[in-house]
Amino acid sequence: MMKKNKNKKRTNKIILFIKALARLIDKKIINPITKFILILSEKMGSRTDKFERWLVRKNTLIFISLVLAIVAFIIVDNKSIVLVDSYAEVLHEQKVEAIYNTETYVVEGLPETADVTLIGRKVDMYLAKQLSKGTVSVDISNLESGTHKVSLNYESVVDSLDYNVSPSTVTIIIYPKVSSTKNATIDIINKETLNTKLSISNVSIDQEEIIIKGAEHTIKEVATVRALVDISKLVDPEVGVTTLENVPLIAYDTNGKTVDVEMVPSKVNATINIDSPSKEVPIKVVPTGEVQFGKAISSIASTESKVIIYGSEDTLSKIEYLPIEIDVSNLSSNKVYNVSLTAPQGVRDLSVKNTKVTVTLGEETTKEIKDVMIETTNLDPNYKAAAIGSSSIKTTVIVKGTKEVLDTIDETKIKAIVDLSGYKEGDHEVTITVTGDDVKATYTAKTTKIKIRISKK
Repeated sequence: MMKKNKNKKRTNKIILFIKALARLIDKKIINPITKFILILSEKMGSRTDKFERWLVRKNTLIFISLVLAIVAFIIVDNKSIVLVDSYAEVLHEQKVEAIYNTETYVVEGLPETADVTLIGRKVDMYLAKQLSKGTVSVDISNLESGTHKVSLNYESVVDSLDYNVSPSTVTIIIYPKVSSTKNATIDIINKETLNTKLSISNVSIDQEEIIIKGAEHTIKEVATVRALVDISKLVDPEVGVTTLENVPLIAYDTNGKTVDVEMVPSKVNATINIDSPSKEVPIKVVPTGEVQFGKAISSIASTESKVIIYGSEDTLSKIEYLPIEIDVSNLSSNKVYNVSLTAPQGVRDLSVKNTKVTVTLGEETTKEIKDVMIETTNLDPNYKAAAIGSSSIKTTVIVKGTKEVLDTIDETKIKAIVDLSGYKEGDHEVTITVTGDDVKATYTAKTTKIKIRISKK
């Protein structure tokens, strides 16, 4: 019906144009020719009789009519092409708007966008695009729950254009809308964008109980609702309390996929507590390898003796010093090392990143420390260990270093240890490891292995 009305309007426009064209021909062609003939007749005088007789001849009139008809045909043909020539243009991804009671129903199967093909004159299409692209709509306000096939309509601001919508019809399912409540959990994302000296101690949201709405089968899919607190959206965060507004809420199923449901509220505000836990600890240089035979380390000096470490309170409480290793294998003379400090696991930042370590060598001497008790470690708590023989209770420790170092060695800090990790019931031969608090000296047990018996408690 709509197309018939448009065709009728187009026909009327053509008729009006032809009438206007006829008036134009009469005014611009017929009347000027008639006036020209009258003027010519007056000037020719007696010779006008012959001209008049020629003009009134049947063949002459037919010839003039034919010429005028051809001219009129060409003009009308060109104008009509302009009037009736049609063009097509596609408007992609036009938003689809559905009209229905959103508080009562949920609609599935309705596309978010549709393509619209406009057909008509270029000038009309240009006007339509300038004024508005129009909207694709579907009115389902009179439909109830169930499956329905509906048509998509395009509302254009220019009536002279035809259109086709793709898809033109869709099958939708209307469900009654139900609701449920979920407690929102907090996910902190983009924490790495925060200054490494800062940390998030606590995050809370202003509303934890969230109402979710949707079709019953969709509501059942929701396992969790999470508030995504994006730390990267904080502007110049500092130690203290800050608020992040409009934090989005996302519903997830048990597989971690998002579920499309309505949530009330759809966004929340988050209160973020920012602090900067830190601790100052000494830098401890640990040499690895052995210097050249006959030499020993007499002193180790670092340009940086302490460092402030940043991390969680729990991590900081377990760190007493920051170890840095230097390789002294086959070292034969004094040397300065440029060392980059490495943060231990759990430490986010260091106040010092580099240091210079100077190692000074001297002549090696040896000292024996007798009757160092042998200790066990890492034994399964369901077992107990006993030494087999008196030689497995104590050992003699050989300490090597310069005379100045050995003279200051604290013998009470020397430990002889056997690691019983993984050992079960029975007799075992295990290796002794010796440690001391002065890293400039080296420590070895004179008896490298002992026998022990492990039994159940």
